[in-house]
Order: sequence, then C-alpha cells, then structure tokens
Amino acid sequence: MSTIHYWNYPTEIFCGAGALDLLAQRCTLAGMRRPLLVTDPGMLDLPPLHTVRKHLQAAGIEHALFHGLSSNPSLDEARAGAAVFAEGEHDGLIALGGGSALDAAKGIALLSRDRQGLERFEWAQMLEHYPTLGDYPTLNLPPLVAIPTTAGTGSELGREAVLTDTVQGVKKVIGHRELLARSVILDPTLTTGLPARLTAATGMDALTHHLEALFSPLCHPMSAGVAVEGVRLVKLHLENAVRNGNDLAAREGMLIASSSAAVAFQKGLGGVHALAHPLGARHHLHHGLLNAVLLPYVLVANRSAIEGDAARLARYLELEDASFDGLLAWVLELRARLGIPATLADLGLNGEDAGWVGEQALADISSSQSNALPLVAADYARIYRNAVAGYLK
Repeated sequence: MSTIHYWNYPTEIFCGAGALDLLAQRCTLAGMRRPLLVTDPGMLDLPPLHTVRKHLQAAGIEHALFHGLSSNPSLDEARAGAAVFAEGEHDGLIALGGGSALDAAKGIALLSRDRQGLERFEWAQMLEHYPTLGDYPTLNLPPLVAIPTTAGTGSELGREAVLTDTVQGVKKVIGHRELLARSVILDPTLTTGLPARLTAATGMDALTHHLEALFSPLCHPMSAGVAVEGVRLVKLHLENAVRNGNDLAAREGMLIASSSAAVAFQKGLGGVHALAHPLGARHHLHHGLLNAVLLPYVLVANRSAIEGDAARLARYLELEDASFDGLLAWVLELRARLGIPATLADLGLNGEDAGWVGEQALADISSSQSNALPLVAADYARIYRNAVAGYLK
C-alpha cells in the first residue's frame, strides 16, 4: 500500500515520505515546460534544492532559479522575480522553502499577468471590490507547485501572500483566488534538516494560526473544526519534531498541521498577527518567533471573549485543567520546553515604538478585524509593552 496520501482540500495535496517523486508528473500535467524555481538564499547549499533540481533534470524539465529573497520578502523582490519570469519566458512556478519563497512565488505569479496586481489585490482593495472568490477577475495566472520545507506558515494552501513594503515599513497582504497552488507536495524528508530552533518557531506559528482562527468571532464552522484538530496535531507532534529532527512521523504531522492552518484561518486571524506584521517589517524579526512570543499576551487580552472556546479546546486536548487557565498554562509550558523566549525584550525590543506599532496593528485589517475582541490602537500598544516586560495579567 502506498504511503503517499492524496487529498483535495482545497487543492490537490500529496503527503508522505517520497511525495517529491511526483513533482515532474504534476509539472507536466500543469503544462509546465520551463518553470521558474523560487527559493530563498538559505536553501542554495541544502539537500532539498539539489534533490528538487535532480528530479526536474531527470524528467527533462528545463528550469531556472530565482533566489533574490529576504526572510521577509518584499514587494520589490517580487517585482524582480517577475522580471526574471518574463525574461526567461517561463510558464509556471515551483516554490521551494518556507513562507518567504511561497509568498514571493505568488507575488511573481500575480505580477506576471497584472503589473498593478500588488496594489489592486491588497487586502483593503480585496474587501471592497472582491468580497467573494467569484468576484475576482480571471487573470489566467501561471500554475504553481508549492513544496514547503518548513511547517509553519501554511502558505502552500493559501490564496494570499504577505509581502513587505520597505518604503512604508509595513507588511501587505495580497490575494487572488488564482494564487492557490495547482499542486502541494508535503514530503517530510525535505524538512529533516531544519534546525531545532526554526522547527520550534515555525511550529508555534502553526499553533498560533489555529488558535487565532478558532477564537475569531467570524462564523465558519468548517474552519473551526480544522483549527481544533490542528491544535491537537501540534500538541502531538511538535515537541517530537524539535527533539528528533529525523522523526518522519512528527515531521509529517507538523506539515499537515501547518498546511491545514491555512484552511482554518479562512475564519480569520487576530491580534498576534496584527502585532507581528509591523514588528517583523520594522525590526526584521522571524515571523513565527514573534508569534510564539506574543501569543500568550494576546490570549490574556482576549480572555473575556474566548473562555468558553478555550475550555472546550482544553477538553479536546485532554488537558488536566480544562479551562482557559489550563490552555494558557499548556501554551506557556510548551513554549518554555521548546526554548522560545518569554518576552520581546529577549528579542532586543524595548517598546519605545509602541504607539506606532499599535496604530499599525489596528490598520492591519487582515488580522485586527477578526480579533476575538474589538481592540483600539492603545490596546495593541499596551499588549506590546506587556510582551516586552513579561507582564501576563
């Protein structure tokens, strides 16, 4: 019996050790004869990139490589990639890596058909002009095959890309229904080389996605169900993946948890992301690490609105204390066991820009509008200062 799982939710997914063997087949079926392979510079000397290129070469699939990305990919980097895409007359994209490669590839795909796409399909524009998927104009974007090598962002199953506007120093969420990958390959063997600290940070990113989606006040019962199971998968697998990077069952479990989070957060995100976006853009810090540090402080701020859901989740997780306090204690204990810092001060932040961060968090309507509680800029500034000081009350 094959160990490769096939799902179509919301696009085709191949999951399991050896799933990468299907890459050439999926490229061919998508009509890719000369794809652009998008990755980040950190992948250049690592086995996953060499393995992917060998698969493509063995199948006679001509391709080029674009790796001009930073850890928080920018609008300008996506534009540079789009220029390479056009110049090379490429007909598709393969994204290999973490969220930076996946998001950049989506930006490149959008720009390849619409030079103003990053402005036209920014989140506020989407809400105003394209309230449902059917409202989007048809762009015939080039096909994308997504191959994550980290288990955190879930971008491989999302229709959005998060790109930094370096002029304004903020992150922009851009989306279009055609940005959903044609195929997603979840092969845990490609993640075994991820260092323990990055495994921990990206795993906490996935946990944050599920918790914020579950606690969002928006109504989306299907995504809420995915979020509950996603938290259980993190509880079951994350520590094992950090402890033993070669544990393929744990690596696969975290890839599933991470990808399913993109389905869960159709219900919305919240204050953790609203704060992490401006902090990451201004201070160039890892998104998953910021989420991991901020998560307990936002949970406490939202307590009055999420106590019931938190208690139900705690029962599902079979925590000894099936309450909000029990869930919070589990998050704090997990974070400590993974070696995640307890405060933003540990990341070098002092809170002096709290006013600006609070305003930017409120302005990030892709996250702030679906926070469990309606908060104002002063609330976000206070949460930020609490996270710097380690004040969890």
